[in-house]
Amino acid sequence: MGDHEAHGSEDLNAATAMQDDRPDIEAGRLLFARPCRFVKGVVAVAGLPPEQGIEIAFAGRSNVGKSSLINALVGQKGLARSSNTPGRTQEINFFDLDGFLMLTDLPGYGFAQAPKDKVDAWTRLIKAYLKGRSVLRRALLLIDARHGIKDTDREILKLLDTAAVVYQAVLTKADKVSAKHLEDVTGTVGAELKKRPAAHPRIFVTSSETGLGIADLRAELAELVGYDKGATP
Repeated sequence: MGDHEAHGSEDLNAATAMQDDRPDIEAGRLLFARPCRFVKGVVAVAGLPPEQGIEIAFAGRSNVGKSSLINALVGQKGLARSSNTPGRTQEINFFDLDGFLMLTDLPGYGFAQAPKDKVDAWTRLIKAYLKGRSVLRRALLLIDARHGIKDTDREILKLLDTAAVVYQAVLTKADKVSAKHLEDVTGTVGAELKKRPAAHPRIFVTSSETGLGIADLRAELAELVGYDKGATP
């Protein structure tokens, strides 16, 4: 499958099953089988933890499935918790993957009911984090497969491009749409990202409920970290 091609949940599940013995898949499984713990939630730049190792940020609209994806990656259902009220969580949450990788869950954006002062505070915090965090290796931009890229996503795309942070699109909730819709939205997202300077060309198609694409995303992050069986943090 090409970087911007998708053939539906059934085809992708079958492809994943056939590739489970790939060395990169095994490296990803081993990395994310390690203990992962919540470190802290940060509401201001002064509260950011010391820079060390490698960080991967998870960004996306409210209710796009950031917490669910993090939980699926690490195999812990209750590690990252999402609020029932969109836009309620206004902090950056840090999760330490056994010293090998720091996962950062950014506050969801696009919440119309949030007060303007809270939106402004969130924007300042995210800008400061993205532009000033030298250990941030990549941002994963989560996009709901049912809707594709919206204007609220484009705002964070501009911010990521300006901050020169390499980012990669991850389609979520792929089990909620038809194979044809999934193919179309993946192509549309890919075409738009080609025009953006900091966008990584590969798009991941995932479902936290079915496990679709989780092994491949783990493998991608393990490669980014340089993780292998004998690695030490």
